Amino acid sequence: MSKLLALASLVSLALAAPAPRQASGKEVIIQLFQWNWDSIANECRDFIGPAGYGYVQVNPVVEHIQGSQWWTDYQVVSYQLHSKRGSLEQYENMVNTCHAAGVKVIADVVFNHMAGLDSGTGVAGSSFWHYDYPGIYQQQDFHHCGTPGDSIQDWNNRWQVQNCQLAGLADLATESEYVRGKLVDHANDLLRLGTDGFRIDAAKHIPVDDLWAILGRLSGPPSYVTQEIYYGGGAGVTPDEYTGLGQAQAFQYAFDLKSAFEDGGIASLRSPESSGYSPSDSDSSNTFVANHDTERNGQTITINSANNIYTLAHVWILAHPFGSPTVLSSYQFSDGDSGAPNGNYGTCYGNGGTNGWYCQHRWAPISGMVGFRNAVQTTGITDWVSPSSQLVAFGRGTEGFVVINNTDQGWSSTFQTSLPAGTYCNVIDGVKNGGSCTGSTITVGPDGSFSYNVGNRDAIAIHSNARI
Repeated sequence: MSKLLALASLVSLALAAPAPRQASGKEVIIQLFQWNWDSIANECRDFIGPAGYGYVQVNPVVEHIQGSQWWTDYQVVSYQLHSKRGSLEQYENMVNTCHAAGVKVIADVVFNHMAGLDSGTGVAGSSFWHYDYPGIYQQQDFHHCGTPGDSIQDWNNRWQVQNCQLAGLADLATESEYVRGKLVDHANDLLRLGTDGFRIDAAKHIPVDDLWAILGRLSGPPSYVTQEIYYGGGAGVTPDEYTGLGQAQAFQYAFDLKSAFEDGGIASLRSPESSGYSPSDSDSSNTFVANHDTERNGQTITINSANNIYTLAHVWILAHPFGSPTVLSSYQFSDGDSGAPNGNYGTCYGNGGTNGWYCQHRWAPISGMVGFRNAVQTTGITDWVSPSSQLVAFGRGTEGFVVINNTDQGWSSTFQTSLPAGTYCNVIDGVKNGGSCTGSTITVGPDGSFSYNVGNRDAIAIHSNARI
């Protein structure tokens, strides 16, 4: 017994720190929302790998209810690895192709619930009823919390938030050893296929002890974990409860990006403390400008926001050292329920998208800043200057320098950097191509300074790997 307790203690200690960032320095995640497996494989090979993205985050890899809406992917029917995105074989091919391109794969996993329908047939042919999933779960494997419809009625009640149904979705009894075993088996299947990490959907609705028990039984530690823990909504469930398991998606930071870029002033974002985070939270925070939920509910900056702030906010999160950034790459939609266009096959062309896809990850300022992030890695902020709340310039030691002008007038100034003298490609509008740049250039003098007129609602960025 003492040996078993010692082993349990070692396992607990092994999981007690957030999953590390990728050792190569390629930490930027791209969320290819609703892309099918074949199109992700092609994009990993053709663009994502060469552009320097470290991870691709993909939709849940499970059988789900039928329907064209995006949210059908999150209503699980069985743990068959077959969905609208493709078959098990197509998923495995995608993982292998992405790995060959130097890109790791994060799968969205749904541990909190099954489907919300009374009955139906999944996309792989499995029949189900609300609390009966033949061969998997029955009535006793779900929470029946006793509220009307067994649904959350009081969002200030922690017990209800974690033991009642979210939006009518059958809530799994994750304290049950049987249920935990099924979830472990599912996660291990993904790991055996080469999946590198997980984004845990609705993590806030699962007691943290249950997640410890599930992740602690995996066949091997995932290289990265991020968790959806919506900040707010009452109940006192906070991200810091979960950061021992991995990173938490930084919703409050995204809300404050919106406020700062719209009217509050981006200089206020210099320290993460303005968003309620401490600088030490950086390793446990997964930052983003928008995700698939907030681009629909308007809580964050979206692709339709005015004054180019969507692009500028991405420049910010990729330039600033706080957190590990995720870039959402999504599609046009007519209403909040709309699923992906083009038969779920993501298509891009040049620096943008086609067939209804936006392909934000290809936009020159965003993909250029991925290279910036890889060049500066963990270097801290230096050479900060901000003559007004919406004008900010700062360096990342001797590795990079960025200027963001979030006003309606140009910003002409001489900027002091810690960079070596030389000519650099402005990665906001081009890339280094051999001994030249496809866009504009900036020349840093022997004293580390350069003069430039940064256009209104625009940015410039230079880094050590883009020096010619």
